[in-house]
Amino acid sequence: MEKQRVLTGITTSGTPHLGNYVGAIKPAIESSRLDSMETFYFLADYHALVKCHEPERVNRSTLEIAATWLALGLDTERSLFYRQSDLPEIPELTWLLTCACAKGLMNRAHAYKAAVAENEAAGEDADLGISMGLFCYPVLMAADILMFNAHKVPVGRDQVQHLEMARDIAARFNHRYGEHFVLPEAVIDEHVATLPGTDGRKMSKSYDNTIGLWLPEKKLRKAIMRIKTNSQEPGEPKDPDSAPVYSVYAAFATRQQRADMRKAFADGIAWGEVKQQLFELINAELAEPRQRYEALMANPAEIQRELEAGAERARGIAGPFIERLRQAVGIRRLG
Repeated sequence: MEKQRVLTGITTSGTPHLGNYVGAIKPAIESSRLDSMETFYFLADYHALVKCHEPERVNRSTLEIAATWLALGLDTERSLFYRQSDLPEIPELTWLLTCACAKGLMNRAHAYKAAVAENEAAGEDADLGISMGLFCYPVLMAADILMFNAHKVPVGRDQVQHLEMARDIAARFNHRYGEHFVLPEAVIDEHVATLPGTDGRKMSKSYDNTIGLWLPEKKLRKAIMRIKTNSQEPGEPKDPDSAPVYSVYAAFATRQQRADMRKAFADGIAWGEVKQQLFELINAELAEPRQRYEALMANPAEIQRELEAGAERARGIAGPFIERLRQAVGIRRLG
């Protein structure tokens, strides 16, 4: 039976937090261990340039995210783990796809339309401050996916349109030049946990409510103690389903631990005690990986070696494929 190729990109523009870990990294690493899958994980540093114009931040984020995946146990023998910018075939494929992509398709991209609408609402020129990077972002994303003919791409709902665009671009190219690309499918896991942040809203850098994944113990405890709760006193029964602190606890707990905590809520457990138990639970899970992360961050050369080895393997697939695509479009030796 043919293995299913599954591809995931991680944009290198921020520092990993607990929401990234629970919602994306942990389930991805677990799925990478399945024999039925061939998994590709890449650091999307070209994508980071669309919105992040701070070179040191992009570089630092690349290091932190690579160290995170390695520290959490990604097996780079089983999975392809590489940096997008280490594959020159990616921008070359982006251009080939750009020439097969209708501009009208890009006009319909949600991010571009939202930026235009914001400009128009402010009475500005519709395209003020909009780069071609933002406009063409979906083509680069299509190149990431189509380069390896990924069958499935796990995405959030906000990225589904980009997968549909990748399918459209692939179909146009196939129609013009022959069957070269698999049409990828978006995979939306409705059960992936979305963690609330310290203010109760979705944990997100844009809300400045995140809890860093690799905080030292004392800082981790302090951050957890800041999670918003109501004014109910110890002894008063509390509703776990409306408490952000319980949502975070549930994402890390076993079924039995969740059941025990729900009973404790009914019995009126104090908020401080809930947070202390949450800290102990999270710290126990992350203590060993944190040591591995700190060791990797102190030795960037080891991370670089891992990424270079992954890129070499990835180029073993991408190089012959881009040569085939060159032949298809007529870029060949003369005579």
